[in-house]
Amino acid sequence: NNSSQLSSLPLQILLYVNGIYYIFYFLASLAMLIYKSQVFSYPDDFLAPDLAVLFLMAILEVPRLYLGFSGNLTEAEVPLGLSLGLTVGSVVLCVYLLLWQTYVLRADVLLNAVLLAAYGLESGLKVTAIAAFVS
Repeated sequence: NNSSQLSSLPLQILLYVNGIYYIFYFLASLAMLIYKSQVFSYPDDFLAPDLAVLFLMAILEVPRLYLGFSGNLTEAEVPLGLSLGLTVGSVVLCVYLLLWQTYVLRADVLLNAVLLAAYGLESGLKVTAIAAFVS
């Protein structure tokens, strides 16, 4: 009977912090999109995709964090692997908002850089945890 605990405390803490940060990130990004649409001549057909990416990212964040939390706590590699896969999707959307949205402000760069760094760290911890669960 192997009773050693394999779940990762640093991963659990980071998932929690990322959940809090993402709420801030979403609200700040939404506020900036609204601001940019008022201050800059934002073409209507460009505002919708930028908003869609932000909302799609928010929708992805819920199962991403849930699977990360539950996979880590139950020491199950499948939910953690799915969470890692969703993280890849979130990274792609984050890079879109960092590089390809219609207007990118310094605040966008900062918000997205912090989020990408957190995703990177979290992904590393997930891979390490999955390796521990499998072995």
